[in-house]
Amino acid sequence: MKKFFGDFKAFITKGNIVDMAVGVVIGTAFGAIVTSLVNDIIMPLVSLATGGLDISDWKWVIRPEEVVDGVTRAECALHWGNFLQCILNFLIIAFCIFTVLRIFMAAKTKMERAQAGYKTLNKKEYKELKKQ
Repeated sequence: MKKFFGDFKAFITKGNIVDMAVGVVIGTAFGAIVTSLVNDIIMPLVSLATGGLDISDWKWVIRPEEVVDGVTRAECALHWGNFLQCILNFLIIAFCIFTVLRIFMAAKTKMERAQAGYKTLNKKEYKELKKQ
């Protein structure tokens, strides 16, 4: 039993596990920010373009609500607008993460080149070097 907990402690204290946990927490917070961007800024603008309708309310009613002998039977509907909004959220989150990662990777590459003593080339210098 002692070996089990020792192995578990070694597992959770490895750098990559801690880095992954930090990444998940930051990713969750970033997702909340982007979701707010979509729901609070982008979707109201889209709503204006669609005549004041909220996209998440769009649906296809298969069977309308019925009242029979005082008993209400709920409608059966496909809420495709909500699905569309989730897709839009995903695309915006993916685009934002892609953009941030691209900026970080470019900065990392520049830093690695600077540490290695390489000079960052501008387009003209790159074309000249490529011709050689």
